[in-house]
Amino acid sequence: MSREAREWAWEHSVSRGNARLVLLSIADRIPDEQCVAWASLTSLMKRTNASRNAVRGAITALAEAGELEVLDGLDGPQHSTVYRLPRAAGWLAKVAAAREDDPEAYVEPPAEEDPVPALDVERLRRHGIWPRTGSEPDPHGQDQTGSESAPPRQNPTPPRVRTRPPSGSEPDPQNRSEPKVNRRYSSSGAAGLTSAADWQVDDASLSWAQQQGHLDRLGEHGLQVADAKWRHHRADRSPRSAAAWAADWRSWIAREHSPTPQRPNLYALPGGSPAPQAGMTKADLHMAALKAALDEPTGTE
Repeated sequence: MSREAREWAWEHSVSRGNARLVLLSIADRIPDEQCVAWASLTSLMKRTNASRNAVRGAITALAEAGELEVLDGLDGPQHSTVYRLPRAAGWLAKVAAAREDDPEAYVEPPAEEDPVPALDVERLRRHGIWPRTGSEPDPHGQDQTGSESAPPRQNPTPPRVRTRPPSGSEPDPQNRSEPKVNRRYSSSGAAGLTSAADWQVDDASLSWAQQQGHLDRLGEHGLQVADAKWRHHRADRSPRSAAAWAADWRSWIAREHSPTPQRPNLYALPGGSPAPQAGMTKADLHMAALKAALDEPTGTE
């Protein structure tokens, strides 16, 4: 089912940048049509190669756009956060209803008014997701009337003490063993510096790319791929000022190759396969394109 959720994210999500990577990382974990999955903050940081603050900002942006819900009334394994893609769930329900009688029936594109199916919490237990102890059940789409309390877990894990930081302070990782990725950047001498993953393309750089003809040459998708490649190759660089990253980013974009028909490995899987494999969906092709673009040397590193 994760394939259908990823395909929705590729084809219909309006997210961009880190938010899109976070959405795809969560969609890749979805086990069924309810579009619910659990993920720790650290696992999302590793999957997206983004900082803690960048992932948190992406989750906030996705929630504000209505494409992601944080189900506070539910817990995943090791008290990990539980998420739902409500619009993906509505879309999959719409497709299933339209094609119940005719598998080849045309389905209208997703719309904001598409109803989101009610959440069946009991079905989530098989995926390691349980109601949070001592809290109210999640309010999103649940019918709480006439329901009985859930049976106790089998072989419950020992309870964990959960503490909240004082107001205004930075919370610790969900797991004490999780690394604080930006710890080396936290000294007072690093004020005003940022990593490549945290740096956001400013309006001046976008205007420059348009004025210099790079946007027309690469196209919007090509510019996004070039940006992803730049962040991949700059991930291990020391923090710099925003102005320094902007200058480096412009230099990269100016030297980036524009997509041409003579580069068939753009849609190949990393490793050299010259053509997409049979049976690959659009979502798989998009993912392969992104991985191939990140792995492909440009001579500008």
